[in-house]
Amino acid sequence: VQLAESGGGLVQPGGSLTLSCRFSGVALAHYNIAWFRQAPGNRREGVSCINVIEGSKYYGDSVKGRFTSSKDNNENVVYLQMNNLKPEDTAVYHCATDEFCTGAYISWGQGTQVTVSS
Repeated sequence: VQLAESGGGLVQPGGSLTLSCRFSGVALAHYNIAWFRQAPGNRREGVSCINVIEGSKYYGDSVKGRFTSSKDNNENVVYLQMNNLKPEDTAVYHCATDEFCTGAYISWGQGTQVTVSS
C-alpha cells in the first residue's frame, strides 16, 4: 500500500485547511484509515480514525469539533478538514492504515507540513 498526503501549508490562527491522502495499491473501502500528527520533539498524536467495520469516526480530544475526516472510496482518497486552526496544531500530518483504530499504525505516508502562525 502507498499513501501520499497533500494540502498542507501556512495558515493563520482561526483559518482552515483540507488535507488529502491518496491511496494506491489497495481498495480504500477495506481499511481503517487514521490521521496522526507529529511536531518536532513531540510524540505522535492520533488525530482521527475512520473504522469501516463499525462505521464510526474517532477524533482526538484536542481536535474534536474542529476537524472532520471523510473518505471517497471511488477515488481512493481520504480527507481531513481542519477548521479553527490553532498554533498548537502545527505539525507534520500523516495518514495511515490502522487495523483497529488503536494507534497501531501499519503503513503511513511521508506526511504534509501544517504551520499555524500569524
